[in-house]
Order: sequence, then C-alpha cells, then structure tokens
Amino acid sequence: MEKRVLGKTRLEVSVVGFGGIPLQRVDRDTARELIHRASDLGMNFIDTARGYTVSEELIGHALKGCREKWIIATKSTARTYASMKSDVEISLRNLQTDYIDLYQFHLVKTHEQFDEIMGEDGAYRALQEAQKEGKIGHIGFTTHDLGMLEKAIDSGYFSTVQFPYNIIENQGEKLFEKAKAAHIGVIAMKPLAGGAIEEGSLALRYILENPHVTTVIPGMDHIKQVEENGAVGNERLKITDVEREKIQKIARELGENFCRRCGYCGPCPQGVDIPTQFILEGYYLRYELQDWARERYVALAKNAKDCVQCGICEPKCPYHLPIRKMLERVKENLS
Repeated sequence: MEKRVLGKTRLEVSVVGFGGIPLQRVDRDTARELIHRASDLGMNFIDTARGYTVSEELIGHALKGCREKWIIATKSTARTYASMKSDVEISLRNLQTDYIDLYQFHLVKTHEQFDEIMGEDGAYRALQEAQKEGKIGHIGFTTHDLGMLEKAIDSGYFSTVQFPYNIIENQGEKLFEKAKAAHIGVIAMKPLAGGAIEEGSLALRYILENPHVTTVIPGMDHIKQVEENGAVGNERLKITDVEREKIQKIARELGENFCRRCGYCGPCPQGVDIPTQFILEGYYLRYELQDWARERYVALAKNAKDCVQCGICEPKCPYHLPIRKMLERVKENLS
C-alpha cells in the first residue's frame, strides 16, 4: 500500500488507516480478524480513543504478537495534567503495549480548552513527560473547529492534526496545505461524513487526491469494508470526469442539510453547542452507536431540547442551513 510521511514524526503510514470507533460493535475475535486482514492489505496505522468504550482493549488484544507492524494512535479528552497522566497509563494497559506512537488531544473545541491544556497544570505537560519516559512518541491534536485547527497548526506544539474531511466537508483544505508546509501530518477523519456518503471508494479517492493529506481513517467493522478500503490504498485510480460529476452531485444533494461543523452559528444564547448536536445525531443514525450517542447527548450541559427557536444562529450559517428544524430533529432522535 502507498505510504506517506506523517509530518515531523517521520513515520511512514499507509494512506488508508484503520478507524477504530466502530470496533465497539464487534467482539474480540472479529476485531482481531479485521485488524489482521487490514495488515495483510498493507494498512499500518490505527486510530482509537479513550472515549471509544472498548475499542482500545479490542485493539490491544488484536495486536498481540504483531505490535511491531502497527503505528498506534489514540487520544484523550483529558485537559489537566493529572487526568492526562492517568489516561496515558490506561491506554498503555488497554492496548497491551509499553509505547504508543501518537497520543492526541481529543476534540478540542474552544480557546479556553486550548489554554487549559497548555497551562502549567495542563495536559500537554503530562504528554511531554510521557515522551521523555518513552511511553509515547508524538503529540497530536484533533478538533472539528476550523479556528482551533488553525490555532493548533500555528502554535507549533503538535506533530499531527486530525480534522473532518470529505466530499461535503472541505473547509479545512487551505489549512491542510499550511500544515504540510509546517511539516505537520494531516489525518483525515469522517471520510464518509459519518456514513452519509455511500460511495466509499470514491470518497476515499477524493480525499487521497489531496497531496496535503497524509492518511485517511475510515471506520471499519466488517471484512467487506476492510477489503474495499484496502483496495483504494493499493490500487488507487485517477478520478474520472464522470466521477467528478458524481462528486459534485453528492455535494449538492447532501450539502443542503449537512452541518460542516464550522462553528459560525455560535455562540448560542442558550449555551447549546450546535455542531455537537449534529455530530452525535450522526453517530446515532449512521454508525449504529445509539446508546453511546444518547449517553453523550444526555450528558451535555445544554442540548437540542434547550433550543428556544430564537433563530439567531441561522443568518450566521454560511451554508444557509435550517438549523432550528435540524435541532428539532435531533431532539426527536436523541431525547
């Protein structure tokens, strides 16, 4: 499979990596079968997270005896020094390894969270210590917010960034170019827009056509998905004119009611994090993670049920989405 260098890490990663979030739906033997087949097809990069329930544990079990074949990335929502130190140790135990290649800050949303991470008692110091102790190799950053993506790139503190990128959500393209120029690896997540895009092979080829993207991490929980995604990395064909027309059609049809998570709709006077509502709804509707999505939705301090239909958000949306109607739909699905 084609390999690209993951920024300043200098790690050579497969252009198609293994997204670990859907592994929550399978048992240990199935996870092992999927991951071993992915390795046979040339995949060597696998991404998971502390928040993906049993995903880390399943990967740890699957990699027994073949750890050296894989570059492991995981991530944590910890923001403080103590909580991140704890999470690193948990990840090491779950993954059954003494070394994690890439440890990432998970879903950083605000300047306040960024400042907390980078503060004296912040989580960044814990990861620096883990590096010195040989427990992790590199520090990465993930977000759905365009402003946070730019802040992470400009800061110079991170070896990689992870951001949504697909046929519908291409708002990060200019910043991907900026990241590559700064030798920061770019990991494309949500390649199928949370399952909204059905043309999987075409979607991956669209992403990998961008030379500023290092690797794409589609989630996989069936052998058929592993085979199809692996074929893209091994036999990637040039996109034809007919396929470009299909891409444009997909973007037009889905774009009318699809949140790009740009964040321009905020701040909500009621304190609702609007893009997060649609992210969780996507997991509920298209990832078959209903319980996982609902638990996180209910745990939010404010969610779609707190919308008072004031409409302040809608004129701010550059894509003219009917946000109030979309929040009503979220409330019906997740409340």
